[in-house]
Amino acid sequence: MKVLISVDIEGVAGVYHPEQTRAGNGEYERARLLMAEEANAAVAGAFEAGASEVIVNDSHGGFRNMPAERLDARARVVQGKPRYLSMVAGVEEGVNAVCLVGYHSRAHGRGILAHTINSFAFARIAFNGLELGEAGIYGALAGEYGAPVVMASGDDVFIGENRELFPHTVFVETKRATGCNSGISLSPERAREAIRTGVKEALARPPAPPFRLPGPIKTHIRTQTPALADLFCQWPTLSRLSGDEIGFEAPTVEAAVRIVNSLSAMSTMLR
Repeated sequence: MKVLISVDIEGVAGVYHPEQTRAGNGEYERARLLMAEEANAAVAGAFEAGASEVIVNDSHGGFRNMPAERLDARARVVQGKPRYLSMVAGVEEGVNAVCLVGYHSRAHGRGILAHTINSFAFARIAFNGLELGEAGIYGALAGEYGAPVVMASGDDVFIGENRELFPHTVFVETKRATGCNSGISLSPERAREAIRTGVKEALARPPAPPFRLPGPIKTHIRTQTPALADLFCQWPTLSRLSGDEIGFEAPTVEAAVRIVNSLSAMSTMLR
């Protein structure tokens, strides 16, 4: 059994503020270690459940947050960008299950540090009329490769948004949101134990069906400003739907994700 563990930072126990997610300060240096330890807890649970191989995907920001030397030596680690499959890179190696650790609620949600892919660029992303956050987007991408999301951790708002998409998934609540930058968290030690147990439980269950979205993928994006829509519609195949809304159609989820991530990269021109 081969397992992919995709690790973000905003849903990690003890993380509440943007400063903790951005390199260049002491708060981030502490948070990236908390992120690495939650990854290690998931790795431990996977091997305890009988995994033969575990791949850890560093899935936050520049994708090079967790110090490699702090990660469980039994796992292989995917870091750095750009990469075509982004937050689920590694799934193309034929993994049997995906775990999402430290994830967060979607843009304009009420969860801690809520956003979708790029908080500067995107206010809403919908595939085939279904509004999705990062878990839904990358869960659907993993689904195209036949891999189900079997476990996910984050705050209570994140879990509430995604239960219907992933009805067979084991969810682990590491904290409860009381605002965008506030909440009530488990201690890091208790969160790690819950994650380890959750992964082990999820992998012991009968195989779950992957989350699949049939192509073509009609993608609707609300940008954070009309200026961003101006910029993105320089791409000739994108349509302007309103002042701050754009749309396009892609043949697969993977193609849609690659376009969205290209738009995210373009948005740096307006920062």
